Amino acid sequence: MSAGKKDRSLRKIALDFLARREHSEQELRQKLGARDYDGAALETLLQQLKDERLQSDERFTESYVNHRFNTGIGPLKIRYELRQKGISALLVDSFLEPLTDEWERMMRQQRVRKFGETLPADNGARMKQARFLQNRGFSPESVMRLFR
Repeated sequence: MSAGKKDRSLRKIALDFLARREHSEQELRQKLGARDYDGAALETLLQQLKDERLQSDERFTESYVNHRFNTGIGPLKIRYELRQKGISALLVDSFLEPLTDEWERMMRQQRVRKFGETLPADNGARMKQARFLQNRGFSPESVMRLFR
């Protein structure tokens, strides 16, 4: 296959990925890099996609935060997942900060949905609920505030 055709097919594959959902630059680099393409061609393509605004870490982060927030995942877990996907801490914070007032409410909703309205009286049940909420990405401090 000629270099031009190979580059076009690389672009087509990248656009197929982006048509399904937003991807971070790092995700695209990993997925396309696994396909045995020239590294320089891959980097050129990634830059072109960013220049054409077809790939945007900002759009990806906004979409990811909204999706995870709506599924009841807390800020610590979202932050960790985004960092694993190559998103800068500054960019992550810019999308998590506006939701600051919502986390406590959402945490309470998650607890009620899983365990019911009444707060547990015994320490064992309280710890079970606390572990559940911490595993969903809520800070130990906010979880303990919920039980006070």
